[in-house]
Amino acid sequence: MIILKTKQEIEQLRRCNQVVASVLKELKQAIKPGITTRELNDIAEQSIEAHGAIPAFKGYRGFPASLCTSINEQIVHGIPNERKLKGDDIISLDLGAKLNGFYGDAAITLPVGDIGNRAKELLKVAEGALYKGIEQAIVGNRLSDISQSIQAWVESHSFSVVRDFVGHGIGRSLHEEPQIPNFGTPVPNPRLQEGMVFALEPMVNEGSYEVKILPDGWTAVTADGKLSAHFEHTIAVTSSGPIILSEW
Repeated sequence: MIILKTKQEIEQLRRCNQVVASVLKELKQAIKPGITTRELNDIAEQSIEAHGAIPAFKGYRGFPASLCTSINEQIVHGIPNERKLKGDDIISLDLGAKLNGFYGDAAITLPVGDIGNRAKELLKVAEGALYKGIEQAIVGNRLSDISQSIQAWVESHSFSVVRDFVGHGIGRSLHEEPQIPNFGTPVPNPRLQEGMVFALEPMVNEGSYEVKILPDGWTAVTADGKLSAHFEHTIAVTSSGPIILSEW
């Protein structure tokens, strides 16, 4: 069941997502060669708590950290450790917080230093895919309109969309119905209504969309070892169009 949110609940969700956005901006400033992903996790955790919120990922289904740090071929759910970032890396930062009973969730992929042209294009296309999906979050559209627009944009630029992980509803739970694939063709699935709140999160691979999970049980990587990028916003569907609650 898709839970519709009131205007008051959407405002609470906006406040929580602004915590997430603020922390992501802080992390962006901290990204540099030599910093470890564990140090980034510590910054995120301390900043979330300084905002009066709670890290949403820490302990969620056993995840051991407050921040997901996924480098280069890592797609999502990378666990922070002592690995130091290098100047030609890209890193995905996926962050969640809980404030006053509501959840926020967003992600961004950043260059660490001077990355190659193909990596730059991957980041541009992946971020563009997120906004293509948001554009379709209009009352009366179907969920599949979001999915199809993301896939069409990505594949028109000769990249691929990950199929093993999807977007989701969000509210008083971190993951609510519905699941929102980043691929697919139009089918008669639910129409969008005012008050729906989604976390849209296309994950885009340089090569094949196939993935594998590392022995840690969490980190998903591209099966071919090529680069991957991940962008995410929490949005609300309103009568006047989509609102990005986690706008940074």
